[in-house]
Amino acid sequence: MSTQADHGQELVPRPEQTPDALRAALAVVAPARLPEMQRTKDEAFAKAVEWQSVSPVQSWVLIWARDIEIARRPDLADRHARASRDLEHEDAAVAHEALRELSAVLDEATKAVRS
Repeated sequence: MSTQADHGQELVPRPEQTPDALRAALAVVAPARLPEMQRTKDEAFAKAVEWQSVSPVQSWVLIWARDIEIARRPDLADRHARASRDLEHEDAAVAHEALRELSAVLDEATKAVRS
């Protein structure tokens, strides 16, 4: 597990970007997503073999590191949940703001795991 900036109460430390470390963190912060993680891992590895490229595996690691970053930080998880709920709001302005906020949360989480 690596060190990171303080974002308030974090559920688990930021995991290393390896399949085993990501899986262990997900088992704590969002265990219901473990089957999805395994399915997408299998797909990424199959594409890597087919394409003769590590790119699908690198993308898989980044996506799961980002999603775990959101789930392990209640501040980001709350923002993500609120924005996701409002995406299909009947008021177009609310839906537009929700899309902007969702994009900001994803960007913040991605930057955090890339640093």
